[in-house]
Amino acid sequence: MTEQRARVVFLVRVPERRAGEFLRAYEAIRHLVAEGAPGHLMDQVCRSAADPEQWLITSEWVNLAAFEAWERSAQHRDLVRPLRECFSSEERSLRFLVYAQTPALA
Repeated sequence: MTEQRARVVFLVRVPERRAGEFLRAYEAIRHLVAEGAPGHLMDQVCRSAADPEQWLITSEWVNLAAFEAWERSAQHRDLVRPLRECFSSEERSLRFLVYAQTPALA
């Protein structure tokens, strides 16, 4: 059996007054993660349409072990510190294994 890709989801709250700071911190690290985290495939940051303080960060990885190795690294802690400083409360982290997906449209 081949290893399944993994999707990691973070639900976070960011006060509206810190949204710009949060997005600048995300922008500052996203390319570093994409280019330097082994097994990282893609990520997204999304803002709730109903609650401007609710944010969703998702990332996709070749497998869950790749994400967990990255999460344990000192580089990870250093890179995400500016993001976490913007959170108004503890984030919620969820991990999923990808079982199926539709192909991308051309």
